[in-house]
Parts: sequence; structure tokens; C-alpha cells
Amino acid sequence: MKKDGAKPKRQFEGQRDGEQLLYVFRRHIIAMRKGFYGLLIPFAVLSIPPLIWQNVLELFILPLIGLVIGLVVFFYHFMLWYYTVFIVTDQRLRQVTQIGFFGTDVVELQLSKIQNISYNIPGFTGEVFGFGTIVVQTFVGDLVIRKAEHPAKVYNMLQDAVSKSQQGVYEEDPTKD
Repeated sequence: MKKDGAKPKRQFEGQRDGEQLLYVFRRHIIAMRKGFYGLLIPFAVLSIPPLIWQNVLELFILPLIGLVIGLVVFFYHFMLWYYTVFIVTDQRLRQVTQIGFFGTDVVELQLSKIQNISYNIPGFTGEVFGFGTIVVQTFVGDLVIRKAEHPAKVYNMLQDAVSKSQQGVYEEDPTKD
């Protein structure tokens, strides 16, 4: 129960008064593959010299250095993936993209302005791992969400949200009785 005069709790930064969060989704973990490569390659490459020259004990520190470098690269890519989210409310679709360690890019589309939504699953790997591309079309341009997790499911949820928005279902405030 809300007390009179109590402000509703914000579920994400930038949420408007009376705006209802429907769901949040992000890109598939496969979008982070460069981070996995960045973890594996320095470790593997710096593990070769100790295997060749096994009698030089100082070389055995190289795989640890490769692991540390790989972990830094992995953490960077993980951070980019984790903090890039797509927020769907009863009013809009909001894309928050992490750019580097400190940059953020935000794109918003009003649900009522969305003209068409489509998705594509790129063959065998997309079907097996459950990722694809979702294209949200408006008069102004397209929002392309690459490597989205479970694109068919997200597509259906977006279609439902856009349909309800265009029919005015979300216009009613459920807290008013």
C-alpha cells in the first residue's frame, strides 16, 4: 500500500512519474565473445615459452602475466555487455549502451511511434544458442538490436507492448481506484 504523498520507487534511472516497467532485456552472452578471446589468447600465447624452454624457471611467470592481461580485457568486455540494457515500459523502449568505462549512450523510442518490428535468427548457430537480430522501425529510422537473447520471445513481448500502447490500454492508471 502506498501512503498518501509517498513517491513511487523508481525502478531505473530516468523513469517518469506514472510509467510502468514492463521488462528489461540485454544482448546474448555470445555478444561478449571478444572478451572470451581476450581472456584465452594472451594466456595461451604466453604459455608457449615455458613449454619450449622448461629449464628457465623465470619464464613460468609469463602465463600468470597472460592471465592477468586476459582478465583485464575480459572485465572490460563484460562491463560493456552487462551495462548495455534495453528497457521496455508502457510508454517507450529505451536502449542504454555502455561506451568504454565512463561513457553511456541512451536512445529512446516512444511505443506509439514504432511502425514495425521484425527479427532474424542467423542460421544454425543462432538457433542453437538462441540469439538473433531485432529491427524496430520508425519514421525517423531503425533501431537494430544485434545478438539479442531469445529474439522470438522479445519480439512477441515488444509487439504486445506496442499494440497495447496504440490501443490506449496503458493510458489508464491502475493505482487510481
